[in-house]
Amino acid sequence: MIRFRISGYVFRISEPVVLERVEILSLIEQFQFNFLDDNRWQFILSGLKNTIIITFFAVLLGIFLGFVIAIVRSTHDKTGKLKILNVICRVYLTVIRGTPTMVQLLIVFYVIFATIDPGKIVVAIIAFGMNSAAYVAEIVRSGIMSIDQGQFEAGRSLGLNYTQTMIKIILPQVIKRILPSVTNEVITLVKDTSLAFTLSVMEMFTTAKALASSQVSMMPFVAAGIFYYVFNLVVAMFLEWLEKKLDYYR
Repeated sequence: MIRFRISGYVFRISEPVVLERVEILSLIEQFQFNFLDDNRWQFILSGLKNTIIITFFAVLLGIFLGFVIAIVRSTHDKTGKLKILNVICRVYLTVIRGTPTMVQLLIVFYVIFATIDPGKIVVAIIAFGMNSAAYVAEIVRSGIMSIDQGQFEAGRSLGLNYTQTMIKIILPQVIKRILPSVTNEVITLVKDTSLAFTLSVMEMFTTAKALASSQVSMMPFVAAGIFYYVFNLVVAMFLEWLEKKLDYYR
């Protein structure tokens, strides 16, 4: 019989305690157990595919909306036109940048699409795209405002109107200047896609979470972390290559 005392109480264990030897799996065995057994790698690939789809289309939506909002705001700042659209854009930026991304996801899913079901992946794309657009808009607007006013005047002297000057002279210079900041925003968006688990979207983090809980192992989370790191590294390298290609003075 085993006796021990804790905080004034005496405990007794009358039955013999049997200690069992626990076998520690090697890394290769853990990898096989977590990913290869029962074809779990297919589950991982489905999550990987959904993450890439959400990221790709959310980036496109965010860049498109961001450029539109930035052009509206910069046009108002320089010409005083588009007052109503400028007010709408300012309210949009204030709301999106002032609220958490998870709250926006839930509002888009449970409020905006309460009566329509376009699919959870589509909802995630729209929500992340709208969130990214607010930050891209300010990045682009700062790039436009950083262009010297003489560039606009040079366009006018060539007989170009404001829209033509913006498209042919200003925006090509802006794109080159904002690429480092846009790279940071894209990387942030890739990591934010993990919040799609709130909508039960089976993206990379959700699949890693499901495997980790079912197998009682941290290896799926490690694999997810490696994926996010490699994916962001590839994105950063591509945008850095694009930035060098746009370096007109080399």
